Amino acid sequence: MKKIFFALLFATLFLPFGLYAEELKIKADYFESDQNKGVSLFKGNVHITKGFDEINASKVTIYTDKERNPIKFIAEGDVKFRLEDSNKKKYSGVAQKVVYFPNKKEYRFYKDVYLYQIGEKKEIRGDEVVFSAISGKSYAKGVDKNPVIMIFNLEEKEKKEK
Repeated sequence: MKKIFFALLFATLFLPFGLYAEELKIKADYFESDQNKGVSLFKGNVHITKGFDEINASKVTIYTDKERNPIKFIAEGDVKFRLEDSNKKKYSGVAQKVVYFPNKKEYRFYKDVYLYQIGEKKEIRGDEVVFSAISGKSYAKGVDKNPVIMIFNLEEKEKKEK
């Protein structure tokens, strides 16, 4: 009964968003919402899916505009994620905090970030990583004395001698 209530409440909160996009599904142990402020809070074993994209966290806060369209997601606490960019490249990783801006399809990962491209040897480690799912571009920075670490394979082709 509790899950049905959350599903109905979520459908009414985010109906305009859901009409024109893939289904966004959220499961959590706890939910509260303030429609006047445009803030919804999910706590405890939060699991969000939309197509291939997935976020798992201890806590997720969703901010909406006046039409109840999500404008920002903040996931916190041992966040695990996977996502797909506009070129169908798939990524996975972990961070302590993830901020997602759906209008720009931009992810901002913070603290102990590890992001890798699935099926490729392309990895980024740092304390702040920004990833655009539209362009597939990212940038990263380290904190204090901890540098950004990038790992990727360099394939060398043998030169043919004539």
